[in-house]
Amino acid sequence: MPSRSERGLPTLNDVAQEAGVSRATAARVLGGYGPASEQARERVLATAAKLRYRPNTLARGIRSGRTRTLGLVISDIQLAFFSQTVREIADTAHEAGFEVILMNTDEDVAAERAAVGVLVDKRVDGILIALADPTDTAHLQEAQERGIPVVLFDRGSSGYDAVVTDNVKAAHDAVAHLVGLGHSRIAIVVEGQTALSAAELMTSRLAPDSGMPSRLRLIGWASALQEAGVPVSDELILRSQYDRDGARRVSAEALRSATPPTAIVTTDETMTLGVLVAVRELDLDIPADVSLVSFDDLPWTTIVQPPLTVVAQPLQEIGATAARQLLQRIEKVDKIPHTIVLRTRLELRGSTGPAT
Repeated sequence: MPSRSERGLPTLNDVAQEAGVSRATAARVLGGYGPASEQARERVLATAAKLRYRPNTLARGIRSGRTRTLGLVISDIQLAFFSQTVREIADTAHEAGFEVILMNTDEDVAAERAAVGVLVDKRVDGILIALADPTDTAHLQEAQERGIPVVLFDRGSSGYDAVVTDNVKAAHDAVAHLVGLGHSRIAIVVEGQTALSAAELMTSRLAPDSGMPSRLRLIGWASALQEAGVPVSDELILRSQYDRDGARRVSAEALRSATPPTAIVTTDETMTLGVLVAVRELDLDIPADVSLVSFDDLPWTTIVQPPLTVVAQPLQEIGATAARQLLQRIEKVDKIPHTIVLRTRLELRGSTGPAT
């Protein structure tokens, strides 16, 4: 009887013994390198399939210096934004012969540190990450010091390769569209932890390719209002906890006020869903009572009535570009970090109309 590992899994020795070949021959066949007769190749492959043998990629990686795996750390697996970008990352990696290990952090920095630690221990060849906090990156520096390249996507940070969109310009263009329709009371629903005050917005110098998207979009909102000569008011910065119900509460409160906003910009799909619930509960009409602009051209935004005007980010391109950038880093060491800024477009639909 062939021996098995302590966990009961078939080993390379098991395959070689049952196939009647040497361990070296079995290794060459299963590793896809070196000479072996056709008969030996057929026996080894048939035996490996019969025993359900899987190579020890970690051990092979230790020997070769490569595991052919990429680590992917995302901040919120529930968001449709990530489902589309992750699909492109995985497809691009697979085309290049790499597998992907996915980790989720729920926007928690401690969970992110732990996830990166797991990936480092698994000796991944590179890490793609959507940061929970772009100002807290010591764990990424440690990974790079161990020879594991890191590429950021969606959220940039100084000193790292990144693939992002120009969130400041995207939000600016959305607000400028609303100003052009005659709106001046334009609110923005934003995650409370990233929200700057009106006074802070007046002096913000955050680079457009660095930081949390929601904060950058808030800056773009303020810049468009300033450009149009519209006062930037704290009253119109609707700070929400990061969930749909929080967005519903703050938007409902604003819409019930004596001077409600005539238009609302939301910083992502979670905030948008909360606003839509509030509008329905208050029996308001979009866009007759309030215009709405959302981020991301997701399939459901064309199904709701009216279809939503959105800032469309190139989600597939973000994922594929980030994966290609990491694969290039793995093959070629370059100490100079590069940030790729992709363009967005404003998709005009029925949720925006003239101010009344």
